[in-house]
Amino acid sequence: MISNSLRSQFLLRKDITFLNAGSFGACPKPIFDRYQAYQLELEQEPVQFIVQTGIEYLKQSRIALGDYLNSNADDLVFLINPSHAVNLIAKSFPLKAGDEVLTTDLEYGACDRTLQYYCEKADAKYVRTPITLPLTTKENFVADFFKGVSSKTKLIFISHITSSTGLRFPVEEIIAVAKSKGILTFVDGAHAPAQVPLNLIELGADIYTGACHKWMMAPKGCTFLYVNQAIQDLFDPLVISWGFNSTSPSHSRFLDYHQTQGTRDFSAFLTIPTVIEFMQANNWPEVSKECRELVQSNAIPFCELLNSKPLAPITDDFILQLFSIPIKTSEPEKLKALLFNQYKIEIPVMRHGENVYLRYSIQAFNTQQDLDILRDAIKDIINTTNLIKI
Repeated sequence: MISNSLRSQFLLRKDITFLNAGSFGACPKPIFDRYQAYQLELEQEPVQFIVQTGIEYLKQSRIALGDYLNSNADDLVFLINPSHAVNLIAKSFPLKAGDEVLTTDLEYGACDRTLQYYCEKADAKYVRTPITLPLTTKENFVADFFKGVSSKTKLIFISHITSSTGLRFPVEEIIAVAKSKGILTFVDGAHAPAQVPLNLIELGADIYTGACHKWMMAPKGCTFLYVNQAIQDLFDPLVISWGFNSTSPSHSRFLDYHQTQGTRDFSAFLTIPTVIEFMQANNWPEVSKECRELVQSNAIPFCELLNSKPLAPITDDFILQLFSIPIKTSEPEKLKALLFNQYKIEIPVMRHGENVYLRYSIQAFNTQQDLDILRDAIKDIINTTNLIKI
């Protein structure tokens, strides 16, 4: 089982039952200390750090991340969050009037809005395929998803693991079918790195973004964008800076365009070697497995408590370190605030369309006791308020 020594590595407040690693992650002390050491080095000699030593650190970080993800390091750039990555791609993707982008109706709101915005700007169509819940099999998901495809579909945008429902989608199968149809794929993998084994070359997505500050535990504001080398020149930088028409271009226009962004603190990006060392030292595949088991063993009891049903079969095909429970409440924001203010539980209660989900996340610092605290709080709320309908 996860040791107390590992749980003690995290900086989270001791008075809070933290069941929301999925939103912004949680950074362990050794990684955070390295992050602050980079920040101190930056302040001690800003010029050398920003124009010389920091650039070398950045290269080392990309190489380490490339090894971890099985990707060419030069096909990766660091950005502050997946929303930034989605904006970068959506702004430049060559859509024409009448073209279509195919997605699901369960995508993350910020990314969903971004693609809708740029589709409307190009007079293209943003097609949200309705996903029937609960899911049954990967084969049925793929068949239902591709009912939305047409001869006008130019891009598929899909989550690897969704935010509101916490479901793992069969992106491997989606990508394979898309390739057979000559359609480019863009995977929102914000929740995937360190929650699933990720091999970008084997996966074959044309574009992939993943957050390192969620399940990889990097400091906040550390995300990568992968773009297949064959299509990298399609994408302009969101910020035109020294990398455009550079007087000293590197071997990669992709890196010049998107990595060189003027004065900024990129210390979070530099921690990736330390992040990977931390995970390796603590046998992270086993830690992640224990977290999944804790998620899955509690799934049905929580659904029964809330008179609900799981959104998919409780297997690794669909459920990993996140579990979203459909919950009947007309005031999710009030319920979330009550859970935090009165019961000291940090957990999201999220709207998605007409549905509301209570989503618990399990990371290395969580134990069964945390879920027992949540269960007792829910029972008390059911018995003493009208916020949850059964």
